[in-house]
Amino acid sequence: MSHVALSLGLALLLCGAQGFFLPNATHLETLLRKYQPAEPHTRVRRAIPREDREEILRLHNKLRGQVDPPASNMEHMTWDEELERSAAAWAQECVWEHGPSSLLVSIGQNLAVHWGRYRSPGFHVQSWYDEVKDYTYPYPHECNPWCPERCTGAMCTHYTQIVWATTNKIGCAVHTCPTINVWGDVWKNAVYLVCNYSPKGNWIGEAPYKTGRPCSECPPSFGGGCRNNLCYREPSKPKPETDDMNEVETGPEPVGKFDWIYPRVYRPTKPKKTPSIRYMTQVVGCDTMLRDKCRGSTCNRYQCPAGCLRNPAEVIGSQLYDSASSICRAAIHDGVLDDRGGLVDITRTGMVTSFQKTQSNGVQSTSKVKPSSSFKVSKVEEQDLDCYTTVAQLCPFEEPATHCPRIRCPAGCRDQPSYWASVFGTKIYADSSSICKAAVHAGVIRDESGGYVDVMPVNSKPRYVGSLRNGVTSESLSEPRDGKAFRIFEVRP
Repeated sequence: MSHVALSLGLALLLCGAQGFFLPNATHLETLLRKYQPAEPHTRVRRAIPREDREEILRLHNKLRGQVDPPASNMEHMTWDEELERSAAAWAQECVWEHGPSSLLVSIGQNLAVHWGRYRSPGFHVQSWYDEVKDYTYPYPHECNPWCPERCTGAMCTHYTQIVWATTNKIGCAVHTCPTINVWGDVWKNAVYLVCNYSPKGNWIGEAPYKTGRPCSECPPSFGGGCRNNLCYREPSKPKPETDDMNEVETGPEPVGKFDWIYPRVYRPTKPKKTPSIRYMTQVVGCDTMLRDKCRGSTCNRYQCPAGCLRNPAEVIGSQLYDSASSICRAAIHDGVLDDRGGLVDITRTGMVTSFQKTQSNGVQSTSKVKPSSSFKVSKVEEQDLDCYTTVAQLCPFEEPATHCPRIRCPAGCRDQPSYWASVFGTKIYADSSSICKAAVHAGVIRDESGGYVDVMPVNSKPRYVGSLRNGVTSESLSEPRDGKAFRIFEVRP
C-alpha cells in the first residue's frame, strides 16, 4: 500500500500571503448558494452516508480535543450541508486537484482518493491527522510577529487544517469516479473523498490554535460552554433523520490492489515511511519501474546498482520511456549509465501515444502503442562549490524540471557574512540564497566538515520565513520580486 500527500493547506498559505482576505459570512453564503438544490423542499440524495458523516465529524472533534499542547480556544466542529453540497459538486468533477478556484479563497479543503477495497473515511481523517508527528507547535514567544514554519516532514497542512481552532464547520462528499487521471495514470472506479472546511485555516505566519487551559479563551458566542476540551454551544434540536433521507449513489466496488494517496497543491509528496524526506536520491533495484517509485516530489534522482545490463527487467521505448520501464536499464539503454550503475536523473514527460523498440548499449527495448505516461533520463554531474554560489547562478528552476549537479560544499560556510552569503527562508529557500550556507541551516551537512548535497529547484514562493537553525540565521522575504526557490537534501553516506 502506498501513500502520498498533497495539501490545500499550502495553497491557503500562499493565498493568504498574496493578500486574500477572509470573506464575511454573507460573502461565503453567496458563494455556496449555487450548490443548493433548485427545489429546496424536494428530497435529494445525500453526498455521503449518514454513518460515514458521523464518523468523520466524531473523529474530527475527538482529535481536536486531544491536541498537544492543549488548546485554549479550540471550537467544536459541526456538519454543514452547504459545504457538503459544494464538496459533492467538486467530487463529481473527478479532477485530481483542489477546487473550484472560486471557493478556495473562502474555504479549506482536504482531498483523498483510492482504488481497491473499501476503507472508511475515518482512515483518511486519521492519516491527515497523523502528520502531527512531523509538526512542532510554535509558541507565542516564537511568533514575532510571524510564527515560524514548524513542519519537518513532507506535509503538515492536512493536520493543521483539522486542528485550526476557528474552523468550526465541515462538509464532505464521497464519489466513485469511473475514471480519474492521477498524475498521468488513469484509475478506474476510484473512490474520491472531498472535505470542505469553514472558516478556512492554514493562514501563513499563524499558529493553528492558542495554547492554554482547555476552553479558557473561547469566543463569547459560546457562552462559557465546554465539552471534551472544545468550546461548545448547545445546538437547536434538528429534525430527526431517517434512512431514506440518506440515500447515496454507489458505484461498482473496485477490486484488486489497494492504493491510497493524499494530494498537495503543487505536486503531492510522499509521507509514508519516514517522518521526513531527508534524501532526494532514491535507491532502487535493477527491476524498479518508475511508476512504482515515482509517487512524489522527490522522484527525479535515483541510485542504480551494478549488474543491471543482464537483468531481464523490461524497457519500453527509446529516448522517451514508458513509466512501466526499469529505471536503471532505461539509463543503460540511453547511454547515461553502464553496467557499473550510478546516479541517474529522471524528467517526467507526460503522456505519449506510442513507444518504439530499439537495441542500444546491450539492452533491447520493446514497443508499445497504447498511450501512457513517459520519462527521459539524464546523467548526474558532480561539482565543487564555494560558500557563495546560488541556485539562481547554477541551475535555476525551469518547467518542467531542472536538474542540478550533485554538489560538494566546503567547510566553514556558516560564518560567512550575509552580504556575501545570504540565506532566505526555511526548508524551502529563495534561489538567491547561498547553497552551502543553506545546507548548514537545513542541517544536511555539518559546518566543520562540509560535504555532498542534492538540490531540487522549485517554483517560487510568495513569502519566505526566516529562522535560526544550526548556527545560521536565515532571513525572511515577504515580497520577492523575482527568482525561484529550491529544496536541499542530504546525500547518503
